[in-house]
Amino acid sequence: MTSFAINPRLEGDSLFVADLPLSAVRLMKDANYPWLLLVPRKSDLVEIIDLDNSDQMQLMREISLASTALRKVTECEKLNVGALGNQVPQLHVHVIARFRDDSAWPGPVWGVVPPRDYEPEHADRLIEELRDALTVTQ
Repeated sequence: MTSFAINPRLEGDSLFVADLPLSAVRLMKDANYPWLLLVPRKSDLVEIIDLDNSDQMQLMREISLASTALRKVTECEKLNVGALGNQVPQLHVHVIARFRDDSAWPGPVWGVVPPRDYEPEHADRLIEELRDALTVTQ
């Protein structure tokens, strides 16, 4: 087994938020939608079923934790959660805060509008609030 490395595209498209017991939590660099990625820190994973049973259950706990934190911080109306991996095969789970007035509502977020950069202060504040919410929720 090789050591864990995050896919360069996932790393380039997101900012580090926190490490949970299994997954790295990252904020997508798209201010159109508050959007977290959970990337299990294990090598050679493509599908959730590639994790052993214990890690599958841990991933579900971490998805719930990230979802709860994101909803608390953003006060979103809906959460979209998915593990697609069609463009980046490394296992990662999207947790996306959705609002009825966002540019993609009610459809999926991919490709609707170009990604919008966060103002650095806004990204820093959001990351700090997410870290706090992840800590409180654990």
